[in-house]
Amino acid sequence: MTARPDDLATALPLHGGPDLRPDTVVVAGGRPAPEHDAPVGPSIVLTSTYRGAGEITAADRAYGRFGNPTWEDLEDVLARLEGARLPGLLYASGLAAVASVLALVPAGGRLVLPRHSYQGSLALAADLEARGLLRVATVDVTDTDAVVAALDGADLLWLESPTNPMLEVADLPALLAAARERGVRTCVDNTFATPLAQRPLELGADVVVHSVTKYLAGHSDVVLGAAVTSDPGLRERLHGHRSLHGAVPGPFEAWLALRGVRTLAVRVERSAATAGELARRLQDHPAVREVRYPGLPGDPGHARAAAQMANFGSVLAIVLDGDAAGAEAVVDALRLWTPATSLGGVESLVERRRRHHEERHSVPETLLRLSVGIENVEDLWADLDRALSGADR
Repeated sequence: MTARPDDLATALPLHGGPDLRPDTVVVAGGRPAPEHDAPVGPSIVLTSTYRGAGEITAADRAYGRFGNPTWEDLEDVLARLEGARLPGLLYASGLAAVASVLALVPAGGRLVLPRHSYQGSLALAADLEARGLLRVATVDVTDTDAVVAALDGADLLWLESPTNPMLEVADLPALLAAARERGVRTCVDNTFATPLAQRPLELGADVVVHSVTKYLAGHSDVVLGAAVTSDPGLRERLHGHRSLHGAVPGPFEAWLALRGVRTLAVRVERSAATAGELARRLQDHPAVREVRYPGLPGDPGHARAAAQMANFGSVLAIVLDGDAAGAEAVVDALRLWTPATSLGGVESLVERRRRHHEERHSVPETLLRLSVGIENVEDLWADLDRALSGADR
């Protein structure tokens, strides 16, 4: 078995050709060649090493830390979903992918990132800064002029849109264009939106990262990450970092994640529609002071989201009246919603974000982040309404 080509144009074609729409790619991509008696789905390749003699080239797998056919099936699908010209790179976790991209910042270089971001990204950036490896500038990603001003002397602009957990929306086309004009490398964490809602590479990003754990795998049973780029030099550096630092995934986890990707389109369609309906109802609930969801016409990020996203996502946040204890009481009163820190699974999750001591103080104490799953909307609403009404009395 030989390594697949690094150019997706010469890789095995998808069933039906290379120009399939994303909701078909998730089903048709990463499958064995359509030959007689071939399995419909890919196999799990469990090996630590590969046969071979002579000089090792970049096209050889050689050793299990460098590549695996089971990873590569998913890497090809992720690249096609993001519109990349090169296969993606799968990592042992989302944070491993983040670390690989942050390693692109030269020693003593400057990183610009949103003040509200995935907590792991913020913590890793702070750790690197404390060790003198880079300098960090945090910005309000909704203030385009301020972000552009912060690009002077920067080496990497890190973006999230919508942000975690405040659901802020960045003007991605403007920011990515400004960074490119200044020679600043860019990376977009596309975990919340998924490639079905936005494709940052097409908007000008150099790299896209995902916590595959979340929507892509979709079943709260694997921990994986990914990075995708169309730049051969960047991909080579990221691959080298992954191999050298051992941030490689397990084949079984990769196989599970690819199986989860098969239903990505239907899961996101259902959960995003439910999230929008819940957001609209929650606006009128007496216990709710604020709803943060870019799909609401009154949301500060609505116009931007409508212009650059195909859907508004499946995460919303509510800010409750009262104090932290009252917000925790609402979480405790829920029965269908699961109190947990992750997101993007088939089950609906809820969390008071400030229960994490390292969460930014600009995040309200009573903010609850809701990751909407695929349960019946009326059942989810009944559980929320009951818990919120009990807290309101």
